[in-house]
Amino acid sequence: MRRTRGMTAVLVGFFLVAGTIGCAKKVGPQPGAVPGAGPGGAGVGTGAGMGPDDARWRELGLNSEPERREFLQRAQSFENEDVYFDFDSYVLSDPAKRVLDTKVEFLKRYPKVKVTVEGHCDERGTNEYNLALGERRANSAYQYLVNSGVNAQRLGSVSYGEERPIAPGHDEASWAKNRRAHFVLNY
Repeated sequence: MRRTRGMTAVLVGFFLVAGTIGCAKKVGPQPGAVPGAGPGGAGVGTGAGMGPDDARWRELGLNSEPERREFLQRAQSFENEDVYFDFDSYVLSDPAKRVLDTKVEFLKRYPKVKVTVEGHCDERGTNEYNLALGERRANSAYQYLVNSGVNAQRLGSVSYGEERPIAPGHDEASWAKNRRAHFVLNY
């Protein structure tokens, strides 16, 4: 009986320690943090009041605090405005072209910044079909930027198909929000 109690105590202790380790808080991006701006990162994306380190700011040609604040404000607007597509289409509409024109202006203003164009779809269709359609959407926006004078070496593209919806619903309003090209700055 004593041996059973001792073994039980050891096992309970083991599971408490194992549970504590298993439930340890995972280190990841913090709210408002700049993804990639931590150790080893070059700074990807924008964050509230945060940005690259001083050396990276100088590489971007932004030496004063007002220039840096303006850049971060513009970068946030840049990333928060997507281009939307009609159902089963990768043709750029006139409103989409106007959004892309503002992105061209930003990229010309900040020539050292790179961009990844992401293609997204709604949940309808097969995974393979949506990956291909997302790629065509990303390429459509990518090509518009290149044709408008942005150096292709500053651009990248990726398709996420239906895998990263911005709107979780299963209705036309949600689907319309998910049919998009999204832009991620790399600086």
